[in-house]
Formats: sequence, C-alpha cells, structure tokens
Amino acid sequence: QVQLVESGGGSVQAGGSLRLSCAASGYTDNTYCMAWFRQALGKERERVAGIGPGRVYGTRYADSVKGRFTISKDNRKTTLYLQMDSLKPDDTAMYYCAAALDYEGPPTLARAEYNYWGQGTQVTVSS
Repeated sequence: QVQLVESGGGSVQAGGSLRLSCAASGYTDNTYCMAWFRQALGKERERVAGIGPGRVYGTRYADSVKGRFTISKDNRKTTLYLQMDSLKPDDTAMYYCAAALDYEGPPTLARAEYNYWGQGTQVTVSS
C-alpha cells in the first residue's frame, strides 16, 4: 500500500503559478506510475498529467495543460510535483495525486488504472 498527501494548493490570479506536492509513504520503491487528476465543482474527475517509474517511461499530459504544467518526481524524497504556470480560471479544481501500483507500462492517464488516491488540495484561479 501507499499513502499520498497533497499540499501546495491555494488561490492565485490568472496568469500566476502554483506548485503542488504529493508526499508518498508506505510502498515507495519507484516502480509504479503516478499522476495528477483534478475535479471541478459539479464535474467529473479528469486527467491532468502522469509520470512513469524511474526515467524510462517519461511523462504524459492532458491537452488542456500541455505547455503550462510540468509533472516531476523526486525519487529520494518520494515526492511527486506539479508545477502549474500560466494558470487560468478553468484550472480551478480540487487536485488529486494518484498511484497505479498494479499497472506496468508507459505513463497512463486512464483513471481506472490508479488504485491509490490522496485527499486532494484545492486550487482556485481568479480572473
């Protein structure tokens, strides 16, 4: 099992930046994909970005955040990050960190593959 705790959310004006963190504990041997998802009020949870284990599989991004968000991982600290730049009001949502312990392969943004989730951190972008 793995425990995930997000932090770094907050309120920012459009065009600003935020950096989200997700601290992992428990099973942290860097052999599984991790990702960020988000859920706006009244909408379904959607993919944001994913990163594969180690340095082999790379990263994937939803079209809506490409060029603005960057996912990264500090394996020594077992921490996942999401650097969010050029934020827009449409980015307002609860952001969730997720881990896919039973999935083997390149980074995936398929929600069904992720079986461990954090509690979320709120991001609010005002115009």
